[in-house]
Amino acid sequence: MAHPAADTDRPTTLRTPLGRVRGSGSAKSGTHHWWMQRVTSMALLPLTLWFIVVLATSAGMTQVEAALWIGQPFNAVLLLALIGLTFHHTASGLQVVIEDYAKPEWVKIAAVLAVKAVCALLALAAALAVLRLAV
Repeated sequence: MAHPAADTDRPTTLRTPLGRVRGSGSAKSGTHHWWMQRVTSMALLPLTLWFIVVLATSAGMTQVEAALWIGQPFNAVLLLALIGLTFHHTASGLQVVIEDYAKPEWVKIAAVLAVKAVCALLALAAALAVLRLAV
């Protein structure tokens, strides 16, 4: 007959300790953050190239012509994607820098929140400008 205390020593999961932490990174979010940086940078590459080509080929456009160009659904969607991904990628990259170099924990938290708030507000302002021209 087994001792009653022996049952409480068993793990509640069948996964090993290594299996439970694999892929979590040191802060349990590093892998996801790293992948999101790569995904946003890969999405930004063609969008940025498209935007550079558009700027280069539309030199001399009047304000009305530019507003009509932005008003086309395809262009508006690509501009909104560029805006959203750019500010998300920027906030994510600055978060890594802050977490690596800011010392007191409260400074890290305040700086990351400030960066995310500024990026969100700038992204909303840019998206609103595109939407006002597109609608």
